[in-house]
Amino acid sequence: MTPIRCRVAGVFVAVNEQSTSPVVLLDLDGDDRCLPIYIGLWEAISIYNAVRNEVPPRPLTHDLFTEFLKTFHIVLLSLTIDTMDEGVYYGKLLLQGPDREELMDCRPSDGIALALRSDAEILLEDPVAQSSPIPRSDLPDLIDLATYLYG
Repeated sequence: MTPIRCRVAGVFVAVNEQSTSPVVLLDLDGDDRCLPIYIGLWEAISIYNAVRNEVPPRPLTHDLFTEFLKTFHIVLLSLTIDTMDEGVYYGKLLLQGPDREELMDCRPSDGIALALRSDAEILLEDPVAQSSPIPRSDLPDLIDLATYLYG
């Protein structure tokens, strides 16, 4: 089956009595469900910066990697989140160099941060798209990342 396109709906912090955890929400095209992916704080900040087109004065890791790709004429075509195992998502970057294409394993959080900076597609393989997204009404309380960090 053809992978399903999705887009970043936002970067938040999920809050409950036991914990707080950064989460990136992916909206599926033409669907009222979303895919929450719980990520680390630094990845959340990087994705948030990319969504807002904010460029730090010095390159952070994802900015540096994006510049590396450009310098060596490598195009990031897509990130595909292809599997989920025991609550952990796995992804692959599709990279196109001057003479070949390669798939590279990556964490979805890193892949999202890079895809946003490269205007690459973010895709979900059908098994993930069928089993993982949830209705927005089932999400825990969410606070926008900037509100959580800066008040």
